[in-house]
Amino acid sequence: MIDKLNIDDIKPSSRRYPAIIFEMEREAGDQILDVKGLEKTKDGELLFSNIDLNLKKGDKVAVLSKNSLAITEFFEILAGNVEADKGSVAWGVTTTQSHMPLDNTKFFQEDQSLVDWLRQFTKNDEERHEEFVRGFLGRMLFSGDEALKSCKVLSGGEKMRCMFSRMMLQKANVLLLDEPTNHLDLESITTLNNSLSNFKGNILLASHDHEMLSTVCNRIIELTPTGIIDREMTYDEYLADKKVKELREKMYS
Repeated sequence: MIDKLNIDDIKPSSRRYPAIIFEMEREAGDQILDVKGLEKTKDGELLFSNIDLNLKKGDKVAVLSKNSLAITEFFEILAGNVEADKGSVAWGVTTTQSHMPLDNTKFFQEDQSLVDWLRQFTKNDEERHEEFVRGFLGRMLFSGDEALKSCKVLSGGEKMRCMFSRMMLQKANVLLLDEPTNHLDLESITTLNNSLSNFKGNILLASHDHEMLSTVCNRIIELTPTGIIDREMTYDEYLADKKVKELREKMYS
């Protein structure tokens, strides 16, 4: 079979991997996040209540719930976009947060090029330089004329790659990710998984990607209408834990 191989017939792979690399502008101190008595009702439905959570340095947390709306509202509250009905959220003074929302529609309302779109999230004159912005877009596979296309004609996957560019520019030490694999191809999911695994800061992650939760997270929290389930274990260990199963049935009943 080797003798029959013709090198000219072997085509290079067309798979393209974006360069998703999360760096921190500064390392966080020991105080990361303290949540006390959090409660939220929406459209008459109690999403969660009695949520107490203290995040420690190095925690990478899988956020679960039987109600996906509860997870999204929880992230929006942590990001400061939505008010809780009860309770408090206190971020450590050394923390900075970057939020990947479930719905990114509001970020792509203006008819502008990707260069101009990303430039609005830069912090200084050096970052605003077109060459710098194009470099970031190039990492997300927007090279050449693609960087000049309008952000209003992007596909779902292209919008997600733009949002990752925005997050990388922010250089936060806490990442809030609500279903970050939506619309992504396998190459992008693989790169994201590796980047989150290597990230040195804190992560709160909601995802339907079993492998990502299993390989990235070292702590599991589940939001229920009657309180929180909080375990320092892997996602696979959480799913297999009989005591957790019994507790889940009790708290959702």
